[in-house]
Amino acid sequence: MLTVVLSILAGLLVLNVIIQTAGLIAILPLLERSPPFAVEPTAPAPAAERVSFRTPDGVTLHASLHMPLDGQPTGTVIFCPELGGDHWSATWYCRALMEAGFAVLAFDFRNQGQSEKMPGYVPIHWLTEYEVTDTLAAIQYVKERADLNELPIGLFGISRGGSAALVAAARSPDIQRVACEGVFSISTMSLHYTLRWASLYHPAWIMKLYPMWHIRSTLAMARWISQRRRGCRYIVLENWVRKLTGRPVLVVVDGRDTYVLPDITESLFQYFPQMTTQRWTVRGAKHNMAREVDANEFDRRIVEFFSQMTARREETTPGSSGRVRGSRPVAVTGSLSKRLSS
Repeated sequence: MLTVVLSILAGLLVLNVIIQTAGLIAILPLLERSPPFAVEPTAPAPAAERVSFRTPDGVTLHASLHMPLDGQPTGTVIFCPELGGDHWSATWYCRALMEAGFAVLAFDFRNQGQSEKMPGYVPIHWLTEYEVTDTLAAIQYVKERADLNELPIGLFGISRGGSAALVAAARSPDIQRVACEGVFSISTMSLHYTLRWASLYHPAWIMKLYPMWHIRSTLAMARWISQRRRGCRYIVLENWVRKLTGRPVLVVVDGRDTYVLPDITESLFQYFPQMTTQRWTVRGAKHNMAREVDANEFDRRIVEFFSQMTARREETTPGSSGRVRGSRPVAVTGSLSKRLSS
């Protein structure tokens, strides 16, 4: 009897290995194939200051700093572009913030745009530790600039850049608010497309035989193998957004997105802090194109969101070893102040 049981278990184990191996062979090419994003180039802004800074692992990142022309900025927003974009795209996405008196620092991730290329790394659409390291380096750069280090800091990212902004905000207490559009996680996205493609090649009754834990474990194994092959470490977004408790988040959902389907983004909301997360669904927008659909409302919401950051004052008091921190709401300046008050 024991021999029969062991034989059955051994047979099931061999069958499981065969099924998972076949699944990995099918999944890995899809996992590592980056979608053909059509990112329109943006013209450089002559008035912007060209700056650069280094990451802790020695990669030089290039950026542009947009300062208000009519006085001291009321806050700093760090802009994280999408895959295939560059720091000049901030002149489109952050135009209203610049007009409203914010300083905007936009940078290129490593191996993208004008930033230094790290040998052996080919970025694709999945978020890795490299992009988060780059975002944290941008935060450190802002903290070390004498003309910015006393201002409140927010993060604003598009697509993969938005995911990097969310994770960096979860790791940095210096970030007060974070806004993003078109964000997705490797976990939910890969699961969605695995089920979608599998249903095209397998009958429904076969798909029902696969327990969900088996599919998830195969995907986790595929991510691990892909990391080893590509020399990077993927980040599961759900593990980090839950740590944003107390920090307001604005998530723009593109209602006609055919890549990051609205349902994929919606599935992430169960992990966001419920009391401090705002969502805005733009029904006619394709991937990362909410501002194309409704520029006025996009600008109004972004400026209103970051205008609620508080300006910090830090000063050392006599006889104390620490600092006393006060705060006051930032004042919106420029042409959008009338629009916000209307």
